[in-house]
Amino acid sequence: MDNSQVMDVMHSAILVVIKLAGPLLILSMAVGVLIAILQAATQIHEQTLSFVPKLILIGAILLLFGSTMLEMMQDYTREIFNLMLG
Repeated sequence: MDNSQVMDVMHSAILVVIKLAGPLLILSMAVGVLIAILQAATQIHEQTLSFVPKLILIGAILLLFGSTMLEMMQDYTREIFNLMLG
C-alpha cells in the first residue's frame, strides 16, 4: 500500500463515520437544546429529563435506519478487504 491508497482509505473512513454518527449526534443535540430551553423556562432541573428523550430518539433512529447504517459499514469493510486482497 502506498501513501495515496492509505489517504484514500482514511478519507473514506472519515466520510463513513460522518454519515453514520452525524445524524444521531445532530438530532440528539437538537433534542438536548429543546429540553434545556424547557428546563430553563420551567426551572425544573432534573437530569433524567434530558437523558430519556435522547435515549428514545436514538433508539428510534437506530430502529428506522439501522439496516442502512449496517449496509454502509459492510460496504466499507468489503472495500477495505478488496483493497488488501486485490
